[in-house]
Amino acid sequence: MSRKRHFYENVSRHFVLMIATNKDMKTLIALLLISASLTSFSQVDPIDKNGLAIGGYDLVAYFENGKAVKGTEGIKTNLNGSTYYFTTKENQKLFETSPEKYLPQYEGYCALAVSYGKKISIDPETFKITDGKLYLFFHGNTGGRKVNSIDTWNKNEDRLLKKADQLWPDVKKKEYKSGSGL
Repeated sequence: MSRKRHFYENVSRHFVLMIATNKDMKTLIALLLISASLTSFSQVDPIDKNGLAIGGYDLVAYFENGKAVKGTEGIKTNLNGSTYYFTTKENQKLFETSPEKYLPQYEGYCALAVSYGKKISIDPETFKITDGKLYLFFHGNTGGRKVNSIDTWNKNEDRLLKKADQLWPDVKKKEYKSGSGL
């Protein structure tokens, strides 16, 4: 085999491998992007069937860090039959000292849904703190479309807050059906 032919065969093999690798990389990136978009909205029951509250998110972190942070199973406390996870022992102690300061309004149900007279699941990463109170919201698919209920809430918060507060005593008595949407 001539040196020239050998050179071209090697270049061809490398080119084919490079194309295959490039195609595989493009496929991998596409799959990662699709996966990320599908898992962006993580609805949870305020208290799941095992008694875990707010999907294991640290309630104190909402106030101290200004963001939703998952707690760890190793740092937890129980309150009224529900289990709360924390990111630090300090957060655990703050909660145990004054749980009413950190517990979400409407027992963790979606604030907008409560203003409509309903109990629905929440996305722990979709929240708002108003006047020192934590409100959680639905952010997911319902009726074949994506809905972020905090958007509606923010457009008329004063009116919706009054309505939710007014309806809560009756809504609180309603049975909750896991997985129901707006």
